[in-house]
Parts: sequence; C-alpha cells; structure tokens
Amino acid sequence: MDLEINGIPVEDTYCEAFDGLFARMLITAKDRKRLEKAAYGSTALPCTVFGESEAGVERFVSPKETPDGRIGAIIQVWVGYGKNAREKLEYELGKRIRQGILVVPTTRVFNLLDSSEKIDIMYKVGHCGDGYEDIETLYGREMIDIPLMMGGFQIEQMIGYSKGVMGGNVWFLCDSEDSALAAGDASLEAIGKVEGVITAFGICSAGSKVESRFPEIGPTTNHPYCPTLKGKIKDYKVPLDVTSIPEIVINGVDQKAVEEAMKAGMNAAAKIKGVKKLSAGNYGGKLGKHHIYLKELI
Repeated sequence: MDLEINGIPVEDTYCEAFDGLFARMLITAKDRKRLEKAAYGSTALPCTVFGESEAGVERFVSPKETPDGRIGAIIQVWVGYGKNAREKLEYELGKRIRQGILVVPTTRVFNLLDSSEKIDIMYKVGHCGDGYEDIETLYGREMIDIPLMMGGFQIEQMIGYSKGVMGGNVWFLCDSEDSALAAGDASLEAIGKVEGVITAFGICSAGSKVESRFPEIGPTTNHPYCPTLKGKIKDYKVPLDVTSIPEIVINGVDQKAVEEAMKAGMNAAAKIKGVKKLSAGNYGGKLGKHHIYLKELI
C-alpha cells in the first residue's frame, strides 16, 4: 500500500531522535515588546554545533495562564544527555537567563516543569544580586528577588529538569523555494499548537549528516540532498522535480509529544501546493535510539 497524506507521497522511512536533558520555564513581562525580547533573545542561536545548548519558544500564553497575571512565554532549554549533563544544563540556563532575560526590564521567570529533579538557580543567576538578593514567597512560589537599576528581577529558585527526546524531524521535498517556505510556515504553525515541543531552528535550510570532512566545525551539509549539487556528485539523491528541501527539527518532553508534532507538521505541509514528497532525516541508526517511522504517523 502506497503511503500518502492528502495525495502527497510519504517516504517509508524514519527520523532518528536521541535523548536530551531539558528545563521548561515561563517568562512573564509587563508588555509584549519586553516579553518577545526576552523570549527570543534567551533562545536565540541554538548552539548545538558548538556542543552547548539548544533552546526555543514553545508558545505565548495569556495572563490567565501565569502566576503573576501578566502575559507570558513558555521556553525550553536543552543539552545532550550524557556525562555531566545536569551540570551543563545548569551552566547553560545561567548564561541564557542572565544575558537574555534578566537584562530585559520587567521580566520574571517561573519553573514550569513538575519534576523531582531540580536545579537551584541561586548559584548561576541569583548571585547577580552580589549578595543583596533575597528569597521571598511571591505568587505562591519561592522566588529569588534580585535588585536591579530598574526595580527587581524575580526568578523561581528551583528550576525543574527532566529527560526528553531531541532531534525528531520532518522533511518537505518541494518544487520551489516559495513552496518550501510556505510548507515550512504551515508546519510550524501546526506544530505550535502541540504542547510540550519546540522547533529551535524554525525552518531549517541546512540539514546535516553524521560524517564530515571537517569535524572540527561540527555537522556539515547533507550533500546528497542539496539541489544545487545536481550533476556535480555521484551520490545525488534529490528527485528531478525538487529544488528545495526544508527540515523542521523537533524537541519534546517525551516521544509521544514529538510524534504528535511530526504528524501535525506533515499534515499541514501536505496541503501546500508544490510539496512533492514528505520524508525525514536519519543516519542509518548511528545517531539516536529513537526511530520514529513516518508510516506509523499517517
């Protein structure tokens, strides 16, 4: 039986995902301008190429969904799962919160992950108060209150963290750059309605591979799927009617959330004119233990 969604062929393949460690937090602010600055600033530049952290905005929320009754944004920060992962996450949280959120006027940060595993953020953020910080019960939470030149910055002292799934992905094989952008945008909009996931790279134009001729810079281009290399390489794998292949990379609180997001993204992209095939990226089992087959999502 042929695999398809809305008449668009679906390749009988799988994406290859792997374990990660993540924190899920809520940023609130006085107005949308400040909130977006903090949310996007603290999650900018995913940095996985450099072995640091990966982050993204999950969604924006209304004042009815926040402890302090202000507008908010849910963000996630991730590191790869392995030796010293907890310490690495603590370091990366401190860096992103200090430089991306604390410095934005009127912001606050709340823990948004119900987990028995927690990081005391006093050591990487709270001591920005240079010893003048206090711990107070505010909004029903134990908050660190850090004095600043524009008032105070409050952050919940204990930030939960947990294991999740990184690197779920879908590919859209398209006949033009315009159809690729439209498919990517439609996919991101649909995925944005799935709770517990982020798409740190948005529409990613640079699918990578495990093997590299230049390992010192990290993952390099997945050359068999680069349309501009047509006629130049022997292992070219792009169909004749395809000129652009966007990738959407998904991290989620668990595999179920990643699968739901992949399904939502594919269903949305399949409605866009110019999408020729739906697929996913894998590395023959060399990267991650979570193999999510597209045929099981249809």
